[in-house]
Amino acid sequence: MSLALFYDDDANLDLVKSKKVAVIGYGSQGHAHALNLKDSGVDVMVGVRSPESPSREKAEQAGLKVAAVDEAASWADIVMMLVPDESMADLYHAAVEPHLSSGNSLAFAHGFNIHFKKIVPPESVDVFMVAPKGPGHTVRREFVRGSGVPGLIAIAQDASGQAKELALSYGKAIGSSRAGIIETSFKDETETDLFGEQAVLCGGLTSLIKAGYETLVEAGYKPEMAYFECLHEIKLITDLLFEGGIANMRYSISNTAEYGDYTSGPRIIDDSVKDRMKDVLQEIQSGVFADKWLAEYRGGSKNFLQTRRNEAEHPIEKIGQELRDKITFPSEGKLVDRSRN
Repeated sequence: MSLALFYDDDANLDLVKSKKVAVIGYGSQGHAHALNLKDSGVDVMVGVRSPESPSREKAEQAGLKVAAVDEAASWADIVMMLVPDESMADLYHAAVEPHLSSGNSLAFAHGFNIHFKKIVPPESVDVFMVAPKGPGHTVRREFVRGSGVPGLIAIAQDASGQAKELALSYGKAIGSSRAGIIETSFKDETETDLFGEQAVLCGGLTSLIKAGYETLVEAGYKPEMAYFECLHEIKLITDLLFEGGIANMRYSISNTAEYGDYTSGPRIIDDSVKDRMKDVLQEIQSGVFADKWLAEYRGGSKNFLQTRRNEAEHPIEKIGQELRDKITFPSEGKLVDRSRN
């Protein structure tokens, strides 16, 4: 499938404004979608799983209508599922599916449950994806600034004959068409997203950072120096990469750094690493990763939670906290305020 790119002029905001939209979940993406939709003039309601949920109070304080998930799903024309992948199917079967009717739309910001067939919607409803390519807190910040985060759309079912137009309209309402929307498929979004997270952006990067830190500390260098060189300066490099790609970063760094990039980088990330990346991709494509993750969740997430605790105790976390408490770093203000979003 070739990629098509859409902007504000390609989307009709009135389509989504003519619908009632239930946003299920009020986490990072949920709060951004709900507030951006509301600011765009859309009739929106947030669905929360529990009356005692802290999310209910946050959403109400933000001026949003809030209800139980089943009530929101029954009320809505479009149901946007923005709860975690691992709990989404159970919630869908219990509180959303019974309230879907012909002409409704079921929407997602990630293709996991549709692609791996953990959710199989009725054929009479539209199924589409609108996936901003950034954390929800950035989606909200950029919208408020008058900008937007680029996004993806994909269509799994087009029962109405208007699913693509509706997805673009929704994308415009949350600000993505200000930056650009790419059309893709549920399969491609899901598999590339999972691979990018595991092999590069999260799993690959954090493992590389920790290995570099440990190598320097074990060689006798001060932990503070190892932290600055292997973690702190990551942002300085990624900002350059984000702004203009790899060549832009290499233009900005010293010739010495660039020479080391060319001569040492391929020794660290060699063909054996790429071979293991292919193994990771195959596990994602086959559904093995999805099944293992869902089995872990349904077994109580014991290994996952223990690993989280172990990782939080890594020495790089302690030295980093000490340095951040003592040194003032340039900042535009925090994206995440857990009391509000």
